Amino acid sequence: MTPTDSPTAHSTPEPLDAAWAAFDRAVEQASGLSIAGLFQAEPERLQRLRVDAAGLHLDLSKQALTAEGLDAALALARAADVEGARGRLFEGFAMNSSEDRAVLHPALRAATGAGFAAKGEPVSGEVELTRARMKVLADAIRSGEVRGATGERFRAIVHIGIGGSDLGPRLLWDALRPLDAPFELRFAANVDGADMLAALHGLDADTTFVVIVSKTFTTLETLANAHVARAWLVQSLGEAGAGAHLAAVSAAPGKTESFGIAPDRVFAFADWVGGRFSIWSAVGLSCAIALGFETFHAFLDGAAAMDEHFTYAPLERNAPVLMALAEVWNRNGLGRPMRAVVPYARRLALLPAFLQQLEMESNGKRVTREGSRVLRATAPTVFGDAGTNGQHAFFQLLHQGTDVIPVDLVLAAEGDGTAGMHAKLLANGIAQAEALMIGRPEADVRAELEAQGKDPAEIDALAPQRTFPGGRPTTTIVVPRVDAASLGAMLALYEHKVFVEGVLWGINSFDQWGVELGKTLAMRVLDELEGGEAGPHDLSTAALIARFRAPTGQASGVSPGS
Repeated sequence: MTPTDSPTAHSTPEPLDAAWAAFDRAVEQASGLSIAGLFQAEPERLQRLRVDAAGLHLDLSKQALTAEGLDAALALARAADVEGARGRLFEGFAMNSSEDRAVLHPALRAATGAGFAAKGEPVSGEVELTRARMKVLADAIRSGEVRGATGERFRAIVHIGIGGSDLGPRLLWDALRPLDAPFELRFAANVDGADMLAALHGLDADTTFVVIVSKTFTTLETLANAHVARAWLVQSLGEAGAGAHLAAVSAAPGKTESFGIAPDRVFAFADWVGGRFSIWSAVGLSCAIALGFETFHAFLDGAAAMDEHFTYAPLERNAPVLMALAEVWNRNGLGRPMRAVVPYARRLALLPAFLQQLEMESNGKRVTREGSRVLRATAPTVFGDAGTNGQHAFFQLLHQGTDVIPVDLVLAAEGDGTAGMHAKLLANGIAQAEALMIGRPEADVRAELEAQGKDPAEIDALAPQRTFPGGRPTTTIVVPRVDAASLGAMLALYEHKVFVEGVLWGINSFDQWGVELGKTLAMRVLDELEGGEAGPHDLSTAALIARFRAPTGQASGVSPGS
């Protein structure tokens, strides 16, 4: 199948144009309505905009979607054939049309015997074999059956990768690590030498296991850090011993073998797995070791439960679909270019960073699957931090800034620490959602200032500053607790939300050509920094290269990374 005859490549049908026009009319009709007022105007609002899925509870009732707007958005989803695209995704069609690849991350977390196929080729058997191999190695390292070259048990793991090969495992470990973890898991992603120095600092090579994650095994940053780690191992253990401390997740077995990694320590990375959707694969090996394979499997099960919900729930009760429609209402209907993500759980502090890649790399596109310019705005900018920290950083902007920025709030029904601490955390999250919606009218502020005996001039100066406009939309996601299953379900929720948005916008959510140009130019600049022949550049770039360029025959201050 070629990109042009992929089932996802088609010209925009007339019904879709009509659905967008109806969507626009619904937005116009909602102009001037307050979110708070919709609760009185729409008796069924809570029922329609709250949904339970895979153990999660979603409340979208504080979004600005009206009843008519939701109907129009659902009609838009049907006109865009979200249900058909969903079927093609799970059936293994080439949903990544620009690279002619299937997109089958749901196969990675499916139960044994699922029977997934990528472009007609069965893949579930391969997935199950890799999963079984991961379990064998994870169990053996945890039990001490597999040890280092000197016979010592492994006590630390260094995970080397970047982008999707780093963010997912980093989030998974930070969210689920026990306080008395039997392993120390560290990460190195940045090519800045400080990252690798920090990852190895204080560790003993005799007890450290290194997992290198790179599909091609050519990624500049990952290979630079991998060479540093290998040299560190060789220095203590010798060439022969270093191999016992290495594993790789890659689709390039020849390169991993040349690097000194035994074939039985290399785990496959299929081309139908995108990096930002790969945490469910052997990319999660380091976490499977450090957390235990049972915990990792529970993470997969949580995501599989969301896959089932996404597959079978009708659109109007489908959590990822409703999340996507709220985003499209904000982005395309109301022109809101940003969204904040605020998890009221310290363990989920890295969720905004994870979603930045998932959403902005997937849907940060300006052309359709057919190569024409998109007619509507696509992915918003995503930012955030853990609550309540974010309240003391950027919530001023959320409440009183000139832009209306929708917010995703994540709450955990059960928390860590004492009950009193968790109640305070929940109170803040719930109150912020209410405050963002209802605001504080200027009349109320003036009445309060008058009661305090302020003079009229002072009231005129202070009242506007203490007024909150309200009308700031939020979605609240409630997880039972921050555990493996709920984390898996939530990440899968966002994955499917991204997919639905891509279908509505007519874009390919599964390539990332925007990452490539800078990487290509970086290799040319690196050659020049190391004394190679100067190439054509703009005046500013040429001046910067000249500032750092090494004299011919001498080492530069920039490490080549290998």
